[in-house]
Amino acid sequence: MQILKQAVLALSAVLLSLTGSLSNAQYPESPVKMIVGFPPGQATDVVARYMAQKFAENLPGSSFIVDNRAGASGILGSRIVAAAVPDGLTLMMGSSATLAVNPALYKDLPYDVLRDFAPISLIAIVPQYLVVNIDLPVKTVKDLVELAKKSPGQINYGSGGSGVTNHLIMELFKQASDTNMTHVPYKGGPAALTDLMAGRISAMFETGPGAIPLIQAGRLRAIAVSSAQRAAATPDIPTVAESGYPGFQAVAWIGLVAPAKTPESVINTLSKISMSALREKDFSAKLAALGAVPVGNSPSEFRSFIEEELKRWAVAVKLSGAKVD
Repeated sequence: MQILKQAVLALSAVLLSLTGSLSNAQYPESPVKMIVGFPPGQATDVVARYMAQKFAENLPGSSFIVDNRAGASGILGSRIVAAAVPDGLTLMMGSSATLAVNPALYKDLPYDVLRDFAPISLIAIVPQYLVVNIDLPVKTVKDLVELAKKSPGQINYGSGGSGVTNHLIMELFKQASDTNMTHVPYKGGPAALTDLMAGRISAMFETGPGAIPLIQAGRLRAIAVSSAQRAAATPDIPTVAESGYPGFQAVAWIGLVAPAKTPESVINTLSKISMSALREKDFSAKLAALGAVPVGNSPSEFRSFIEEELKRWAVAVKLSGAKVD
């Protein structure tokens, strides 16, 4: 009997020891895969690689690997993450396209943003510049609106394709300004910018990396930026909001999520590291070079942001008439 009692006590001690070891285990115990639903070199991919480095620096002994799963406007990668085990070892660097536009644009999306993902932090916003051909007699948003109203449907604007972000932002602008301009979709932003410089189209919204070098070279004229505040990279360019349309804001953005039901401790750890990294001057400078503005917020704040963005882009998609079956 005494021997049995001693065996039970010994077994209990072992179990307690194992439980303690598990509860004190450091996250992550295995390499973490950060899925990006776009090709290498795209803004979301570059930001993911910056963040992977910061996570590895702040979690000793950890390894964060960026895994590009490009395809179907980020849907392929999003589906993988939505179905992954919620253990903190699979994350996704998502974007406004994957987490806000696609739900309105695609009829049968294989994931539900609010149900299938746990928000971690909004990493950065990417303002878009309203640029015009330098020969167009337009120097301000007011000038463009007046010209558009004088000749309804006669001003052509370009985009990187039907339903992409710069198309949808222009649709929101048209609604806000009560103007009628004609959409000319291209296969990508660079082709549209080329025709804009050549005068074959008159205006378009474009991200900083594509627009700023051409603005600085005098090949395009920027009349506004789509963010709520002026961009640090171009402080002299006013916002659409301060150009006569208070409350106007429509930006692309990049944010980190995990599969739903990922442990709250993991979510909070990654969110805190993200917010801390985004306050570092060198990291902010790297984002600025991409035309991005660092944000960093809590999981609950990011969820609220996503909820509002889902509403905003649903309106934009409806206005555009774009739909993908």
